[in-house]
Amino acid sequence: MRPFGSPEQLEWRRRRAIEMLEQGAAPVEVATALDVDRRSVRRWKAAVRRHGAAAIQARLAPGRPPKLSARQKSGLERLLLKGAQAAGFPSDLWTCSRVAQLIRSRFAIDYHEDHVGRLLHAWGWSPQRPQRRAAERDQTLIGQWVKVQWPAIKKKPSA
Repeated sequence: MRPFGSPEQLEWRRRRAIEMLEQGAAPVEVATALDVDRRSVRRWKAAVRRHGAAAIQARLAPGRPPKLSARQKSGLERLLLKGAQAAGFPSDLWTCSRVAQLIRSRFAIDYHEDHVGRLLHAWGWSPQRPQRRAAERDQTLIGQWVKVQWPAIKKKPSA
């Protein structure tokens, strides 16, 4: 499992471990101070000994590069902040399918609507789900029914 932190933070931790070792600290002390496993400290020490300081440098995370560039992401966020109606949708509700349509129309990039939810969460957003209600629903009639008819048909506790 990948440790928590950005590549730069992880590199800083490895460099700090090597500094502490060079100052005479034992691997167990370094591990305790940096909250890592002692075997990791020994592995970093051996890597530096074999390959030099380049062995503990930060590396880019593996995987497919993102489809949206950083500039496009900020542009998308500006569009999302303006609201769904400003983007041409009938209501001001951002669903995953609407965000996918917006990305497709503005940036010519296809995202599956299931993946859009992951993107939104990574950016600190969450998709909105519309409440399903009948168009014929009359709230005043429902309130009247609950006050008048419901008590009449509700089961009464036995005495």
